[in-house]
Amino acid sequence: MRPTRTRFAPSPTGALHAGAIRTALFAWLVAKHDKGQFILRIEDTDQVRNVEGAVDNIIASLKYLGLDWSEGPDIAGPYGPYIQSQRLPIYHQWANKLIENGRAYADPYTKDQLDQLRDQAKQQKKPFLFRNHRPDNPPKWDGSQPLRFKSDPKTYQWNDLVLGKLSAGPESVDDFIIIKSDGYPTYNFCHIIDDHLMEITHLIRSQEFIPSVPKFLNLYEALKIPLPIFATPPPVLNQDNDRKLSKREGAKQVLDYQRMGILPEAMINMIVSLGWNDGTTDEIYSTEQLIEKFDLSRVQKSGAHFNEDKLLWLNGHYIRKLNDLELFKLSTNYLPDSSKNFDDTYVQSVLGLIKERLKYLAEIPVLTNFFFEDLPINIKLIDENKVLSKISKSDLKELLIASVAELESNDFQLKNLVDCLNRLLEKTNQQPKVLFSLIRIATTQAPASPPLAETISLLGKEKTLGRINQLIEYLVKSN
Repeated sequence: MRPTRTRFAPSPTGALHAGAIRTALFAWLVAKHDKGQFILRIEDTDQVRNVEGAVDNIIASLKYLGLDWSEGPDIAGPYGPYIQSQRLPIYHQWANKLIENGRAYADPYTKDQLDQLRDQAKQQKKPFLFRNHRPDNPPKWDGSQPLRFKSDPKTYQWNDLVLGKLSAGPESVDDFIIIKSDGYPTYNFCHIIDDHLMEITHLIRSQEFIPSVPKFLNLYEALKIPLPIFATPPPVLNQDNDRKLSKREGAKQVLDYQRMGILPEAMINMIVSLGWNDGTTDEIYSTEQLIEKFDLSRVQKSGAHFNEDKLLWLNGHYIRKLNDLELFKLSTNYLPDSSKNFDDTYVQSVLGLIKERLKYLAEIPVLTNFFFEDLPINIKLIDENKVLSKISKSDLKELLIASVAELESNDFQLKNLVDCLNRLLEKTNQQPKVLFSLIRIATTQAPASPPLAETISLLGKEKTLGRINQLIEYLVKSN
C-alpha cells in the first residue's frame, strides 16, 4: 500500500478565505492521521488571473494555522519544482504522448468560428459539444494553436469518499483544451500530470469540479494513469445565506483573522467544524486530537455555514486557557503605545484582568487604554446610562464625594476594597448598578470594565481618587 500523500494546490488568484483553507486543513489532517506527507503546489498556469503577492498570502495563511508541508515552492523535494509555471516542459512532454497516440490534436478554429458553432447548437436547442466538430485533418501542432484532448465518450461511475457513488453519461465527456495557445497547460490537464508524478494518493477538492470528473477520468485512461482517491467536501456557505463563501460575497481573508488576533487553535476548530464531526457534540479539539480522530468518512455531504460568532466564542475559550505571561507574549503587537510606559508585570496584570472579557486580541486597546492613560471625561456615558441619567448631577456629585471619603482611608488591597465598596453601598443606600456604575465611569471612562474592585485595585489609590475628583470638579463646574 502506497504511503498517504495529499496536497493543497491553490491558484494564486487572490487571498485565501476560510472556504479555501478548509481544503488545505482536511488534506493536512488526512496526511498527518496516516503519518503521510502533505504537499504544497502552486497552480499558476492561468497567467491572466494571477495576482501579485498571492503566493506570499497562501504561504503566510498556512503558516498562521501551523499547516506545515514537507515539499513545496520553498522546500525542495524529489518531484519539484512545485510551481506549475516552472514545469512547462513536463506538460509538453505528456501532451506529445497524447498526440503520438492519436488522443490530442491542434484546434484550428478561431474564436469567431467557435462562437458561430455554439450559436448553431443553441438555435437547434442542443448542447454544444466540441467533439461533434473535430477537424478531419487537423494541422500539425506547432504550439501556436490550442491543443485539445480527443475524448472517448462513455458512461462513468466512480466513488467519492464523501459523496459516495457518482455517475455521469457520455454527454458529460467532451474534447477540451489541454495546452493553450500561450503554451501554458489548463488545470484540466496539468493537475492530473502533477498529481501522478508527485504520487498524490488522495485528491481533496471542492464540489465545483464534480461536473468535470468524467472528463478527467477519460484523460486518466488515455494517459494510463492510476486514479487517486477522490474526496469532495461540502461547500462552505456564508453566515447569513446559502451562497458559497467567496471573495465576491465579501469573505474575509484568513490573514484578516490573524490580524484580529484570532488564535490559530480557534480558527482550526472553526474550520474543521465546517462539514466534519467525530460523532460527538464536542466543539473543541486540540490539534493532536484532530489528527487522531480525523476521517474523511465523517465529512458530511451538505453545505456548512461559516459562523463568526462561534469563532469568537472559540477564541475566547483559548484566550482564557492562557496564563498571563502567555497572553502577554501574544499581545505584543496589540497593546496600546501608552502601555510602554509601564513595566511588564503591571501590563501582564492588566491583561489577566481583562482576559475573561477578551474575544480577540485586537480588542485589547479598547479594553485596556484606561489602565495606561488618563482619558478625557465622557459625560455621555452618564447621560446614556439608563439608571444614572435619571439622577441629578448634584446627587451624582454627592455620591462621588462619599466614595472618595470612604476610599481615602483604604489601602487598596483587593479584599479590603471589596469590603469598602460594600460598606459604601450601605452608607449611600444605593444599588451596585448605580454606585458602582458611577465609580466605574469616573475611573475608566468606559461603560463596562472588569470587576470594579479588581480594576481600581490595579489602578491604585492615587489614580483612582484623582479620576473621581476630576469628575466631581466637572460636575461642580457644569452646575
